Amino acid sequence: MPMQQVQAGPLLEKIDIPSDLRKLNESQLQQVCKELRQYIIDIVSVNGGHFGASLGVVELTVALHYAFNTPTDQLVWDVGHQAYGHKILTGRRNVFHTNRIYEGISGFPKRSESPYDTFGVGHSSTSISAALGMAVASRLKKDKKRQHIAIIGDGAMTAGLAFEGLNHAGVEDSNLIVILNDNCMSIDPNVGALKEYLTDITTSQSYNKVKDEVWKLLGVISKFGPNAQAIAQKVEGAVKSALLKQSNMFESLSFRYFGPIDGHDVNHLVKVLNDLKKIPGPKILHCLTVKGKGFELAEKDQTKWHSPGLFDKITGEIYKPVIEKPQPPKYQDVFGHTIVELAEMNNRIVGITPAMPSGCSLNIMMKAIPDRAFDVGIAEQHAVTFSAGLATQGMIPYCNIYSSFMQRAYDQVVHDVALQNLNVVFCLDRGGLAGADGSTHHGAFDYAFFRCIPNMIVSAPMNEQELRNLMYTAQHPNMGPFSIRYPRGNGVMVDWRKPFQAIPVGTGRKVRGGERLAILSIGHPGNFVVDACDQLAKEGLYPAHYDMRFVKPLDIALLHEIFTEFKMIITIEDGCIQGGFGSAIAEFMIDNHYTAQIIRLGIPDRFIEHGEQKELYRECNFDAQAIMETVRQFEGMDTKTKVSSK
Repeated sequence: MPMQQVQAGPLLEKIDIPSDLRKLNESQLQQVCKELRQYIIDIVSVNGGHFGASLGVVELTVALHYAFNTPTDQLVWDVGHQAYGHKILTGRRNVFHTNRIYEGISGFPKRSESPYDTFGVGHSSTSISAALGMAVASRLKKDKKRQHIAIIGDGAMTAGLAFEGLNHAGVEDSNLIVILNDNCMSIDPNVGALKEYLTDITTSQSYNKVKDEVWKLLGVISKFGPNAQAIAQKVEGAVKSALLKQSNMFESLSFRYFGPIDGHDVNHLVKVLNDLKKIPGPKILHCLTVKGKGFELAEKDQTKWHSPGLFDKITGEIYKPVIEKPQPPKYQDVFGHTIVELAEMNNRIVGITPAMPSGCSLNIMMKAIPDRAFDVGIAEQHAVTFSAGLATQGMIPYCNIYSSFMQRAYDQVVHDVALQNLNVVFCLDRGGLAGADGSTHHGAFDYAFFRCIPNMIVSAPMNEQELRNLMYTAQHPNMGPFSIRYPRGNGVMVDWRKPFQAIPVGTGRKVRGGERLAILSIGHPGNFVVDACDQLAKEGLYPAHYDMRFVKPLDIALLHEIFTEFKMIITIEDGCIQGGFGSAIAEFMIDNHYTAQIIRLGIPDRFIEHGEQKELYRECNFDAQAIMETVRQFEGMDTKTKVSSK
């Protein structure tokens, strides 16, 4: 397991907390940035993690902690993968090598980890609303000096929540600064009209003509003391004058807009930030940055170097894991190839993703059939309702959203899709324990929150072949809302390229017969059951195994057969215990007056931290070893009715 520490540069080594940084001369800040950037490269190259986003905000990070009195002044980072430099400067340099590793520090800002992490993040577009809430709280407490700064990437600005925050902030008299980190990237290149608008601002002749005058005025604000507000009004007037022929969206929302400026000029950033502190009300500073700045390969291929894994920091070679035997494909790649095949068979099929085309492999369809594949930006709510609109016109949208991100569009699923019984196919990538991204990204809740929705079909494949067949099934007539969830990473070695075969909705299958005890699985963990049963057979224990395939509707006929034959039942799911698959089985037993013992294995009622998937499966007690231990214990139980969970 990688956990290599590296030596920090001479200035960086003296910075344990931001107050140490503020003891340095401004002339030393460029060297601090150089050392901080190198430290991130050194650590991530040997330990892994997000890479390009944090390199792109090194100068901005140093400038923010130098200009503001953190943590009294509150920084709110949007999408935490840009906050590595922030973590290193705020007391976690010596443990940064444990970043994203099991029982190490989180890869995202986390309130329980540090007072400098003012707001927990991992999902995008929350910073403006959160920082505004903090700013209003300070105003209500008569604290006029505290500053509140939201640092949001331009990719995150595509989400509705960001605009809701801007809309509210414009009418609040609060100390709020929004830093727009404009690099034209989220994970994949940004899309949409906002990207084009920011490009227009960046290249606008009117902006460039007035920029020097604006910053000259800002530069003398501090000399005017009480007259600073009058100077600020002159700045505002200059900007508005420059915009007579080009309206400014941010100005129209009652923000004072400044920029665009070079986000890699640390000394200029410090100067500007110090001046902005003296201007009252909501302000937005537009900074132009380069994702991957300072590492040439990351600058050239920003998507590849978003989170490259381990690599040689000198040559840039990305190390491939040593593979001793052929590996099965990743579920997301099977999705990507399958939707192309289905779309070629059925011209009504379209693909939608909210800013994750490479992550979910919809980029395969975007290349093969570009006019029927849509990246809508970081906008999960829009993705769902856009899909609903398509479905009303007879199209069959395959809306691919990571399970944890689907939480952000729950109302749209209920109101816009299920209530109208529209055939939208939700392909939920990263279902279950997602790994090193941790609690913000685990897809723990989709079984529970989807199975309570009327009209919704809730399914999960045990392997890649079942994924293909479920995708094929979902586009048949009269299906309505159809959810297919699958985990991050590789499947199992099956011949997944076989011809499509429809799976009757609500039918499971017997994987193996057995004695006394039956194990009912849903989704990929069924493979853990296969491994466990193979080992248990060597001990003379022969539990039966059923792959249920559907959480809703359940295979009622198969369940009657199971509860008639077996009095001991184990359920296993890569989802939350409360309200999930195991709960559905227990409800069936109670409703049909069966008597049996049930043990439910799954994600317990707490947020699971980060680590490798196999480590987290073990922690949650549903890997093959845990299943074997549960079967051994269960075989000795009484036959009284009992439902328990682990």
